[in-house]
Amino acid sequence: MSQKNEIPALILAFLVTVGLVGGAGWWLIQATGGGLSGLLSSNRDRPAAPTPTENAATFNQVAVPNGLFNYGGSTTWATIRRDVDSVIQSTVPTFTLRYTDPMTGTPGSGSGIRMLLEGQLALAQSSRAIKPEEYQQAQQRGFTLKSVPVALEGIAIAVNPTLQIAGLNLEQLRDIYTGKVTNWNQVGGPNLPITPYSRRIQDSGTVEFFVENVLEGQDLGATVQSVYSTTDALRKLGNNPGGIYYGSAPEIVPQCTVKPIAIARQGDTYVPPYQEPLVPPAACPGQRNQLNTEAFKKGDYTITRQLLVIIKQNGQAEQQAGEAYANLLLTDQGQDLIEKAGFVRIR
Repeated sequence: MSQKNEIPALILAFLVTVGLVGGAGWWLIQATGGGLSGLLSSNRDRPAAPTPTENAATFNQVAVPNGLFNYGGSTTWATIRRDVDSVIQSTVPTFTLRYTDPMTGTPGSGSGIRMLLEGQLALAQSSRAIKPEEYQQAQQRGFTLKSVPVALEGIAIAVNPTLQIAGLNLEQLRDIYTGKVTNWNQVGGPNLPITPYSRRIQDSGTVEFFVENVLEGQDLGATVQSVYSTTDALRKLGNNPGGIYYGSAPEIVPQCTVKPIAIARQGDTYVPPYQEPLVPPAACPGQRNQLNTEAFKKGDYTITRQLLVIIKQNGQAEQQAGEAYANLLLTDQGQDLIEKAGFVRIR
């Protein structure tokens, strides 16, 4: 064949090849989303494959370090330590958690974070956020701190069961705890002196949260009497007709010796921290008040906060323990148990 005849044949073969490649490319693009952007985004937007711990359903699916790890902190976590951590221990026995009280002061979020910074704990349980100065102290020691939210809870206000009052709004509650209001008749109650009880702000994350969010940063008033713990406060409240106390809703609402009261953001649109109707003390302990978790979850009840696992990020066993504990609580099994313990699940 002459060279002149070869040239058209080569051109024709080239055109056929381009047509076949173009057709295949068009089919591929249409199959992946109708265009080049669809083809690119199909890979870009696809989530990464989960790690063995991510989205775990049960405790057994979480990777944990072996060993004994000290932990502690917020007293708000008491029911979680009792009802959730006990199941973790029986399910994953090689990951041993030992609750540790502070050597000085009282247990609480502040003392727990302090013990974590000082190397006495592998992880801490907190009911308040990490403070800037605590981040700085961690950096001075060569590591950082991380907080992981695992639950939501309400703060309940309790009074003596004999006190007749419809409820309190935040302004009235603030005035009571800053000393502006000293008699119940100033807020719609009987002519009776008010005795406000509170734990110490130095140790308690609940007190710090209350001062910052309810008292708007004002100091507790001179009329406030200090108590060692919620148990101590409830005992005193049960014997004092004019007493008032605030604390973690799971610790207060089911109690037989005190009465939780409804709270309003403003005015008198009160929302109770318990499921209505209120169970009278005479019916307790056969019946107990149940938490109004729906109101906490929806934000209808105004005083709520997150519970946090505080992790020591130092690349060592403490960090592994903290991350494992947070991951355990965020499993489906952990969230179910947290809900049964009286808190609101966050996933």
